Amino acid sequence: MANVRLEFRPSAGDTDPRSWPLLLLGQLPNLQRVVWSQIKGKLQPRVTEETWQAALSSMSPNPTDSCPLYLNYAIVGVLPSRVSRHNSPSAAQFITRLIRSCLPGGTNRSIVMVCERTEVLASACAIARAFPLFTRRSSTSRRTEKKTVTVEFVLVGQNNGPIDVSMLKCLESASDGVRLAARIVDTPCNEMNTDTFIEEIKAVGKDLGIVPTIIRGEDLKEKGFGGIYGVGKAAEYPPALVILSHTPEEATQTIAWVGKGIVYDTGGLSIKGKTTMPGMKRDCGGAAAVLGAFKATVKQGFKDNLHALFCLAENSVGPNATRPDDIHMLYSGKTVEINNTDAEGRLVLADGVTYACKDLGADIIVDVATLTGAQGIATGKYHAAVLTNSEEWEVACVKAGRNCGDLVHPLVYCPELHFSEFTSAVADMKNSVADRDNAQSSCAGLFIASHIGFDWPGIWVHIDLASPVHAGERATGYGVALLLSLFGRASEDPLLNMVSPLGENVDFQGEDAENDCKRRRLV
Repeated sequence: MANVRLEFRPSAGDTDPRSWPLLLLGQLPNLQRVVWSQIKGKLQPRVTEETWQAALSSMSPNPTDSCPLYLNYAIVGVLPSRVSRHNSPSAAQFITRLIRSCLPGGTNRSIVMVCERTEVLASACAIARAFPLFTRRSSTSRRTEKKTVTVEFVLVGQNNGPIDVSMLKCLESASDGVRLAARIVDTPCNEMNTDTFIEEIKAVGKDLGIVPTIIRGEDLKEKGFGGIYGVGKAAEYPPALVILSHTPEEATQTIAWVGKGIVYDTGGLSIKGKTTMPGMKRDCGGAAAVLGAFKATVKQGFKDNLHALFCLAENSVGPNATRPDDIHMLYSGKTVEINNTDAEGRLVLADGVTYACKDLGADIIVDVATLTGAQGIATGKYHAAVLTNSEEWEVACVKAGRNCGDLVHPLVYCPELHFSEFTSAVADMKNSVADRDNAQSSCAGLFIASHIGFDWPGIWVHIDLASPVHAGERATGYGVALLLSLFGRASEDPLLNMVSPLGENVDFQGEDAENDCKRRRLV
């Protein structure tokens, strides 16, 4: 899959499936609404209308089903006809699975996705997840041929007109962002160290005409970034805080996305075991998602100030490693007693969100992180966890997840009950909880929020994607579609506007109306 080029087209044209193999995908009711004339050019002369109708009649998805229409050259795959309220109407998870199991082989292939217009973005991102870019298999490196998968949408239901060029451009940007994020997460630390990650950020910046701000190594210590510096100071490649800033003239508010970029997590001196350490190359999944989403959303015309902050470090073991009992002062000015060096992500993110608040003047801060293994227990393998100081944004995150396929479910937000878990006798707080049975994922998020203050008047959202960042041994690029959908109303792109749950005008009264309206324009 690594040498596959994805092309989104309004129409792939008429082709013989023997020379251009084909996979048709959709929910059974949607497939039954397709007019034969819309697809016959891709199936004839190998498949007749009678064969097509007979195949649909034989399908019984539970939850999915597939049927060959002509040998292994033309296949129809059926998604679940119904999904629960906590799933995406697009059934995005099943799209990726069916493509991996049913897509015919060949140099040039085609996917025809049958869905409603509101499900196009989620479907495109799900398709992109099926084609990861990273591989180091020797057999793949010897191949010089480039494979192409052409993706075409057939829309049914309301607003089922043709897909225009602007929508195709959005789908291309989103899918490229998903595949970029997944490639970074899949790449092992002997290649994707902090130096390499910075080069990835620079490449995106060059593509967008943005020069990144880089604070690195001893400069972090001198400037007071005790969290990022303390976590990464034992590694061969120094830690860094890197910022990409998009600042259009017409901006009315400032948004910051803060990504956890731990390129590898040994656990530090609180070292992980031999069964829990493998896979920790994925601990940069939050920063990778922020990078992929930033590239896509700026390309589609983001109208507000948008800062992407990357908190990069390798949590390593060495003579200079942070010890349990050490006390660090973070960028917030608060002191933290280290009682677990494996609770490092919250330290780097605390510095990141504080910088976004103090130095960038952010109205809305979203931190994205593979923060806790407990997230998978709290909300499962497919739903990231969201913790926020705003009920409106909690609801919006869930809706955005359903709209884009990156599913989200809320955690308990109750600092007055949970933050006491970090009580320290000698510092402002410890970095890990006293009771691991007491809402671990919520507490970890609250640690981050405490450094901008629980009374901060802006919007703070924490996304813990530790489990959905991967499926099996492959990265998913999770988080890119979620950020695109959540902030779609700040984009010039019509498709992103359509899938965003935010942005309705809100009327405010009183002397603080102007400031409040600015801060909550996306609510």
